[in-house]
Amino acid sequence: MNSIVAIPSSGPEGLEAGIDAHFGHCAMYTIVEVADGEIKEVHTVPSCAHEQGGCLAPVQYLADKDVTVLISGGMGFRPLMGFNQAGIKVVHGSGAPTVGKAVQALIKDSLPEFTADQTCGGGGGQM
Repeated sequence: MNSIVAIPSSGPEGLEAGIDAHFGHCAMYTIVEVADGEIKEVHTVPSCAHEQGGCLAPVQYLADKDVTVLISGGMGFRPLMGFNQAGIKVVHGSGAPTVGKAVQALIKDSLPEFTADQTCGGGGGQM
């Protein structure tokens, strides 16, 4: 699996950062490059404001950063459909406490795909 993975994060601590439960209101994203089942590179980028494009602003923001997978704990229906249309696979974080644990679970293919019935009306979801 070769992917560029985005994880909504509560701080800049890389793989040790806590996961922010709702992608659209996170402090930042940790971007992790995964190739051949190994973590190759880790960096953070600031979140983007919802006001500029509403709920779909983060979709375009992450697409512009070549993200192919988003690990999330909660999101609304519109952004999920936006990610699907942009070709970004969205998987559910399933309670992972840190970015590193979430990425390891992704590498092991143990995170379920995020589906429309898991979407929320906005605000914080559970990871």
